[in-house]
Amino acid sequence: PCGPHQVQQAECVGLGCCYNPTERGVPCYYAKKVTARCTPDGHFSIALSRHATRPPLRLGSVRLASGQGERCAPASRNNGFVFFQFPLSACGTTFKESGSRHVYENELVADRQLLASPSGSITRDSDFRLTVRCSYSAEDSLPVGVQIATPPPPAGVAEQGPLTLEMRLARGATYSSYYSGLDYPVVKVLRAPVHVEVRLLARTDPALVLVLHDCWATPSTNPLQKPQWLLLEDGCPYKGDNYRTQLVPIGADSGLPFPTHYQRFVVSTFTFVDGASQQVLSGQVKSSAVALGCGGGADRPCKERSRVWGGEKMASAVGKGGG
Repeated sequence: PCGPHQVQQAECVGLGCCYNPTERGVPCYYAKKVTARCTPDGHFSIALSRHATRPPLRLGSVRLASGQGERCAPASRNNGFVFFQFPLSACGTTFKESGSRHVYENELVADRQLLASPSGSITRDSDFRLTVRCSYSAEDSLPVGVQIATPPPPAGVAEQGPLTLEMRLARGATYSSYYSGLDYPVVKVLRAPVHVEVRLLARTDPALVLVLHDCWATPSTNPLQKPQWLLLEDGCPYKGDNYRTQLVPIGADSGLPFPTHYQRFVVSTFTFVDGASQQVLSGQVKSSAVALGCGGGADRPCKERSRVWGGEKMASAVGKGGG
C-alpha cells in the first residue's frame, strides 16, 4: 500500500501512486515500475518494482550509488518492491541551487550478478540506473522528476585491435632496472635465471588485462625458425622442461601504475642443441610471445585457461646462452 490506509484519491495521486476505488482493501498502491517523491519534512521516498526492467530486477541487488550505512539501506523489501526512504541531506545526495529552488539528486543502481566458468563469465541481469531529482522549496514539496537512464552496453569481451607490447629483460629479481638496447646480447651462465617482462605500452585503461598465451625461444631473430623451445604454453609453464619457467605474480603493491598491463616470468638459461649431431648450436637465443589484451579479470589457474583469441601481438627479446 502507498500512503495511509484511509487515503483519498487526490492525495494518493499526489503521492505519485495509483488509485483504484474498487480495491477496498488497498485502493492506493505503488505504480508498476517506479514511485518517487520528496516529502515536506525533507526525505526522499522511492518505491521500485522488480518489473522496472526486463528481465525483472533482483531487488536484493538494488542500492544507492553513493550512500552507505544503515539509513541508506532499503527501508523495506518484499517479492515485488524495494522501498527507500532517507534524508535529502544524506546518502550521497547532490545539491544545487536553481533560482529560488533547491535541487536534490540521487541515484539507485543494481549490481549485476556475474557467473564465472573456466571458459568465461556471463550475466543475465540488465543494466539499471535510476536518477531521482527533486526541486524543493521552503514552503512545500514540488513534483519529483524521475528518469531511468540506461547506460550504453559494455564493450565486447573480445575485440580485435592493435596492441603495442614490449618484452625486456630485468637485471634482477626485483625488476627495478632493465638491460638497454646496447646491452644485448646478454650473456648468462647455463641455468642462471633470466628475468623476463612483457608489458602493454600506450594504454591507460585499468580494466585491460595482458594475458600471455605461448612464449618460445629460437636460435635467431626469426620467431618461426626451427628448432624452438617452449617457455609458456597456453599461459602456463611448459611441462616438458625439467627447469620449468616460473611465473612471477604482480600485485597491487608493485608500485606499477597499471599492474594488469604487465606479465613477468623467469627462465633458466639454456642453449640449443642440433637434434641430429647432438652438437651445441652457437649463437643467440631469442624469445617471442603471443599475447592477448582483454577486459575484466583474467587471473585463473593455468589448467583452466582457454584459448579464446581476440587480438594478438608478438613481443620479443634477445639473450645469449653461455656456459
